[in-house]
Amino acid sequence: MASFPAAQRFLHAHTFRSCPPLTNRPAISSLSYKPLSFSSSMTGFGQAGIAIELKDRGSFVQTAAVRHLMGSLTRAEGLRFAVVVARFNEIVTKLLLEGALETFKRYSVKEEDIDVVWVPGSFEIGVVAERLGKSKKYQAILCIGAVIRGDTSHYDAVANSAASGVLSAGLNSGVPCIFGVLTCDDMDQALNRSGGKSGNKGAEAALTAMAQLYGEH
Repeated sequence: MASFPAAQRFLHAHTFRSCPPLTNRPAISSLSYKPLSFSSSMTGFGQAGIAIELKDRGSFVQTAAVRHLMGSLTRAEGLRFAVVVARFNEIVTKLLLEGALETFKRYSVKEEDIDVVWVPGSFEIGVVAERLGKSKKYQAILCIGAVIRGDTSHYDAVANSAASGVLSAGLNSGVPCIFGVLTCDDMDQALNRSGGKSGNKGAEAALTAMAQLYGEH
């Protein structure tokens, strides 16, 4: 077995032979570069970005300032809303509707700018919401219902259909359709979420509708 001094001599003779001296490496400041400007197809987003291309070193981009868009909860006057409400479990859905209407009133939405449409159950909400959205009379559609679990799988079918129906209504009409359908295990849960200790999900749906209408203010 080789001795320790012999190993030291071997390492000293072979270590770092392939690495060039640091003094021979070009400094970053000496690399040639050329500025490349490009125009933006989007208006209102400030100056166009500037790309600096370093030869043999790839490139990086300095982008213009990002513009943040959001709805206003203080300028909702003049906006029109429709509320689609399921009659099934009406003891709950009426409370959700009251919460939504009170919230609209608090943020200066006039009563004449709100239309309430009643449907038999949560399953039917999506079809009516899509029709209202395609009428182009409203800035947003609130969809309110309450599905409470029973002893059969009917709950799952209705809850899933209500969710997909509201989603499809918004996508197909191009108008925001807000999902305000409760899906609860029992009546206590539903009442707690319609003005009880867990708040009012109808009121939250109204806030959601106004908060996402950044293009309408």
